[in-house]
Amino acid sequence: MQCLLCQRPLATKLSLAWLLSWQIQPRPRVCSTCWQSFMPIDEQACPGCGRSQLNRQPCPDCQRWGPTLNFHNRALFTLNDAMVAYLQRYKRQGDYRLRAVFSTIFGCAVERIHADLVLIIPVTARALQIRGYHQVAGWFQPELGPVQLALAEKKDPQPHPRHFRLTGDLSALVGKKVLLLDDQYDTGRTLRSAASLLLESGAKSVVGLTLTR
Repeated sequence: MQCLLCQRPLATKLSLAWLLSWQIQPRPRVCSTCWQSFMPIDEQACPGCGRSQLNRQPCPDCQRWGPTLNFHNRALFTLNDAMVAYLQRYKRQGDYRLRAVFSTIFGCAVERIHADLVLIIPVTARALQIRGYHQVAGWFQPELGPVQLALAEKKDPQPHPRHFRLTGDLSALVGKKVLLLDDQYDTGRTLRSAASLLLESGAKSVVGLTLTR
């Protein structure tokens, strides 16, 4: 097997304990050199958006936004050069195999949050048609249930912030802790717009989870 990112051969070491357990050996999908090029975000991060920093105080971006009641975001990795290159291949060039690089760690992060409902920020119909898949669903494919987010129709042809609408049984949202998944937290406008709609529609709280910040 080869590393998905650099195509170097991968070697899997089999321990005696594993050989005696008769269990399936999980195989690494990237080599240690490529994996170490990514920068995970630890607990020392902005409590509002998840940006990596040296303290737990709100970052300048979150201070400009001001407090958003019952919403915060957690990010898993810093958007460094290695992550930009990965997203370029996975999102822009449509290499669907690369979903496996982060699917395990993203799925584990989702499970640790213990949300009542998991929703994914949708992509535009054009992006889905060009790419052929939803990048976040490649890392984690939840059973979304009766409530789903969808893009509202854009009546103004000029660029403007994305707006969302909810479809389905809205009563299933009331009083629930919602986990909102996206690939990147950039300015925060997209996630905050969706979170505001969910909270206004009856959600108890909204937590964002993104691969990068």
